[in-house]
Amino acid sequence: MIKLGEKQTLTIKKETSIGVYLTDDREEQEVLLPKKQVPENAKENDEVEVFIYKDSKDRIIATTNEPKILIDEIKLLKVVEITNIGAFLDWGLEKDLLLPFKEQTGKLKVGSFYPVKLYIDKSKRLAATMNLYNDLSSDSPYEKEDSVEGVIYDIKDSFGAFVAVNLKYQGLIQNKELLNVKVGDEIKGRVVKVREDGKLDISLREKSYIQIDEDIKTILEALEARDGILFLNDKSEPEEIKKRLNMSKKAFKRAVGGLLKNNEIKMTDDGIELINQ
Repeated sequence: MIKLGEKQTLTIKKETSIGVYLTDDREEQEVLLPKKQVPENAKENDEVEVFIYKDSKDRIIATTNEPKILIDEIKLLKVVEITNIGAFLDWGLEKDLLLPFKEQTGKLKVGSFYPVKLYIDKSKRLAATMNLYNDLSSDSPYEKEDSVEGVIYDIKDSFGAFVAVNLKYQGLIQNKELLNVKVGDEIKGRVVKVREDGKLDISLREKSYIQIDEDIKTILEALEARDGILFLNDKSEPEEIKKRLNMSKKAFKRAVGGLLKNNEIKMTDDGIELINQ
């Protein structure tokens, strides 16, 4: 059986002026391999490895080009165009792959990469989807405090950011951990919890005793860039701290406490100021 979205080894049944027709062992179906795709010196009964998809006229066709994704795989693909029917992705073939609007989980940008799965839609066409929740495994090899890498494939206000860890496993960054992230962002984090169902809770921050040093460095750099004065303090809104320093208010207060203890800053009515500039 000739299978859409898969690589298969088929046999040349006959040659024509437009290419060769391939068939499987059962010879129940034929598919065209266009002339420009036919290997040099190929002849009848030779075997050819091809990928099966549909052309612009919705006809099943074979290609010897290497696709960047196969059926049911999850890969990062680049957006090359956004139209009124969806986004088109570069998947290594002449005809770009459609990612319909209803299968998108966030605002996309031309030139950016996003995690998608290749599937066959109700019209028997190959398409891409970013709805990966049911396609990622909960049986990861990771344990608490392990470092992980992944890409954000969805963000829900009531939960947080869903992460495809290694494009294989299910992860979640809870809302309280989110700092200026968006769908498509590649992240590095650590596992803070492995749930009973196997899903991973991920933090983008180091352990507090490590992270505080990074936060102190961030605040000092911000102070130095603003002539030693930063108009933020413990009365500032969390959103303003997050926007300006990319850290939570809790982390900000902890780092400021460390700077005060080291006598590197002083509090003012409007914010904080470097000592001994």
